[in-house]
Amino acid sequence: MKKHWKTYLISVLIPLGVGGLSALLTRGNMDIYKQVATPPLSPPSWLFPVVWTLLYILMGISSARVYLDRTDNRSRHHGLLSYGVSLFMNFLWSIIFFNMRSFLFAFVWLLGMLFFILRTVYYYSKVDKSAAKLQIPYIIWVSFAGYLTLGVYLLNR
Repeated sequence: MKKHWKTYLISVLIPLGVGGLSALLTRGNMDIYKQVATPPLSPPSWLFPVVWTLLYILMGISSARVYLDRTDNRSRHHGLLSYGVSLFMNFLWSIIFFNMRSFLFAFVWLLGMLFFILRTVYYYSKVDKSAAKLQIPYIIWVSFAGYLTLGVYLLNR
């Protein structure tokens, strides 16, 4: 890892930057979470940036491991492409949910994002099993976010 510290740094900064930009673009609308009815088990709003920061770090480490591995170029390419799509979808989800307040569309969008995360894990597992395992918290949190998003939609329509 010491030899490739720049790759790891850039790989972690990319999702942190995407998340930071998304937060910046939605910051004025994030208070909607306090204004809408939320389903049981909804965490306090301060927890979201903490969890996302940790997830972005894990995602970056995971992508760096796959990027640096040259044993299966096809799976590496498909995994990193799927990861990029999921990260782009992650960026847009916040805008759909917070800015557009389109809760049902945000839920459907989240299902698509989850598909690409699972696809990422599938291809990562062919390249680096540890990198694939680092994506598991992301799958769990996005699944939980799906529950919350659907709950917000159903409770506020």
